[in-house]
Amino acid sequence: METVTINTPKQSLNNVTIGEGVKIFDFVNAYGCTIGDGSKVGAFVEIQKGVTIGRNCKISSHTFICEGVHIADRVFVGHGVMFTNDLFPRATRPDGQPQTADDWQLVETHIEEGVSIGSNATIICGITIGAHAMIGAGAVVTKDIPPYGVAIGNPARVIKTINPE
Repeated sequence: METVTINTPKQSLNNVTIGEGVKIFDFVNAYGCTIGDGSKVGAFVEIQKGVTIGRNCKISSHTFICEGVHIADRVFVGHGVMFTNDLFPRATRPDGQPQTADDWQLVETHIEEGVSIGSNATIICGITIGAHAMIGAGAVVTKDIPPYGVAIGNPARVIKTINPE
């Protein structure tokens, strides 16, 4: 498996703004997004337009990051994490015609600095995961998680708070 390593200041490839020292593994589908300095993106990841990924993040393989997701610096995203951006997705309008971009409302999600998201978690749109929070593997996050909170389960619930020190 090959990787693309960007060692020069800010480059653009496929309308993606790529920071210095970024590593992108094979089979990544990224378009119209921004990936910050020193971040790593694993194989089989999709990053859609308008996504921002901060510096020194690790996005593990098989993850889907859709339009409207904003990830701050030093965030870990485990394998197979799924983000959403529509609270009421439909394939068609009430008249049976296929939906277009005008038929739905983008709902943004914010992942703050230092968050860790376990493998196979699902992040429902419209929430904020606070700085340094931890999301357990397989969790389904449906509401805001406070800074330093540890959340597990479906739906995810905060079970404790990590000592910031």
